[in-house]
Amino acid sequence: MELESTVNRKTYLRAGRNGQSGFSLIEVMISMGILAVGLMGVLALFGLAVAANQTSQQDLIARQVASEAMESIFTARNTSQLSFTQIANVSNGGIFADGAQTLLCAGPTYGIVGVSGDTSSCQTSAGAVCPNGGVKCLTEPGFDGILGTADDVILSLSNYTRTIAITPLYTTGGTVNPTLEQITITVTYSVPNSGALKNYVLEEFISSYH
Repeated sequence: MELESTVNRKTYLRAGRNGQSGFSLIEVMISMGILAVGLMGVLALFGLAVAANQTSQQDLIARQVASEAMESIFTARNTSQLSFTQIANVSNGGIFADGAQTLLCAGPTYGIVGVSGDTSSCQTSAGAVCPNGGVKCLTEPGFDGILGTADDVILSLSNYTRTIAITPLYTTGGTVNPTLEQITITVTYSVPNSGALKNYVLEEFISSYH
């Protein structure tokens, strides 16, 4: 009986040790694999967030450049500075340049951007000519956070182009509508650190009536 009791006690202890054993190597490897997949997903989302943050300023500039051009066209029409026939691309008998154009400032003739042969060198807020041949530039505050001080940063927009496409619209009879046109402004810029091109498109309809 004593021998049988000793054998039963050893069997119980062995079973207890087996019941409290840790994870097997396969279980650890599976857990590490699942953890790695989760970390990869988090890192991918982090990368997207960083990329979106880097291009947010460029997106804002593109929208501003397109809006300024559109507003200048409507203002020129409303003030009769331009006739409706002049609001067309050069290829269609108007004054707006065809194709992508470097961002230059409005010249003295019409006072609007994108006009063929009517641009002038852009200047900074301090009155100096913008870098890169007078291409439009922005003045941003430096480390002191105050605009107009010595540490201001000049941001050249030489990596931007603007295309103003003015398309005639047609009536139901197939003839050109003489009182309505579509204006499409496309601002293209290269994304920093990648060189990829990105577009911002703004479309409006303009009529001869105002």
